[in-house]
Order: sequence, then C-alpha cells, then structure tokens
Amino acid sequence: MTGSGKRPPKGDINARRLSLEDEIRTLRSRMEQLFVQENSFTSAKVIEISSLLDLKINEYMKGHSRRR
Repeated sequence: MTGSGKRPPKGDINARRLSLEDEIRTLRSRMEQLFVQENSFTSAKVIEISSLLDLKINEYMKGHSRRR
C-alpha cells in the first residue's frame, strides 16, 4: 500500500518519517543549487522547489505532532 500514496501501516511510520527527512534534505539542497545557478530567490525554479519544500516540511510536522 505504501507505493499507492496512501498512509503507510503503523509499523512503517518511522520509515516514512526518515523518507520525508531525506526528501526534505534533497529538496533543500536542490533549492540551494538553483539559487546559486539562478542568482535569485525569486526565479520560477527556486520558488517552485521552495513551495514543494514547504509542503514536505508541513507534512513532516503534521506527522511529528501526532506522535506526541
């Protein structure tokens, strides 16, 4: 079920969290590279990655707050 985009089984929650952490790290690195390449925080490419990064961070934080 994890490949279908649905919530993973409870036993996989730590794997999902690590996966999100990896995805966040990758997106942040990509955003930094694009900033250097574009020399702008407002280029369409940087904004697109930044928006996706925001969504992933929000997703991570929602999952993190549920564990408390």
